[in-house]
Amino acid sequence: MKNEQAPENPATQRSRGIYILPNLFTSASLFAGFYSIIAAFNSHFVLASVCIYIAAIMDSLDGRVARLTNTQSAFGAEYDSLADMVSFGVAPALIIYFWAVKHLAQFGWAVAFIYLACVGLRLARFNTQLDDNTPESKRYFTGIPCPAAAAAIAGFVWFCNTLGHSSAEGWVTFFATVITLYLSAMMVSNIKFRSFKDYDLKGKMVFTQTVLVVFIIAIIFIDPSITLFVVFMTYALSGAVTRLFRGKPGRVK
Repeated sequence: MKNEQAPENPATQRSRGIYILPNLFTSASLFAGFYSIIAAFNSHFVLASVCIYIAAIMDSLDGRVARLTNTQSAFGAEYDSLADMVSFGVAPALIIYFWAVKHLAQFGWAVAFIYLACVGLRLARFNTQLDDNTPESKRYFTGIPCPAAAAAIAGFVWFCNTLGHSSAEGWVTFFATVITLYLSAMMVSNIKFRSFKDYDLKGKMVFTQTVLVVFIIAIIFIDPSITLFVVFMTYALSGAVTRLFRGKPGRVK
C-alpha cells in the first residue's frame, strides 16, 4: 500500500520558503566578504578590513529584518551560516595571512587555518543551539561570535596601517599571531560573551541615552580605525576578564 504523507500545514510551508528581503542583506554580507578576499589578494588591506565591517553590518541586519517582517526560514538560516563562513572565516584568515603571518612560513598558514577552522566549529555549535530559548542564551553567547572576532582582526590591520606600521616589523607579526590565536580560542571556548539581545532597541530612550549614542557615533567617525579596534578588542577581552573575576567555568552571574 502506498504511503501517503499528510499535507503540510501553512506554517511549515512558510518556514521553508525563500524570502527576498532578508536574503538580500545576507547576499550583501557575502559580497562584502568576497570583495575583502579580492582586496587582500591585491594587498589592499585597509579596503579589505573595511569590507569586513560592511559584512558585519549587513549580517546584523538580515536577522533583524527577518524577525521584523516575519520572514525567518530554514533556508535563510543555512544561507546566513555559509555567508558567515566566507565573510568572517575565509576573509579574515586570508587578510591576516597575507598581511602578517605569512612571514612565519609554515607556522603562519597554520595560524590562519586554525582561525578558519575555529570559525567553522563556532558556527556549527551555534546552529545546534538555535532551539535554546533560555533567558541566559538570549543574554549571552557561548564563545565570542565570529563577526566580532573578524572585526577585531580587521580593526588591528586597519589600525596598524593607519599608523604606518607594516607587517614587516617583528612586533606587528607577533601581535597579529597572538590576537588571531586568542580569538580562535575564544570562539570555541565555553566563555560567555554578552549578546545585547536583551536590550529593547524599539523602546523609548531618555534624552541622556540619545546624547550618548550621538557621542559614540561621533567618536567612531573621528578615527574609526582606532575606535573600532579598541571597541572590538575590549569586547573580545571582556569574556576572559569576566571569567577570571567570577570564578567557576561556565558560570555567569
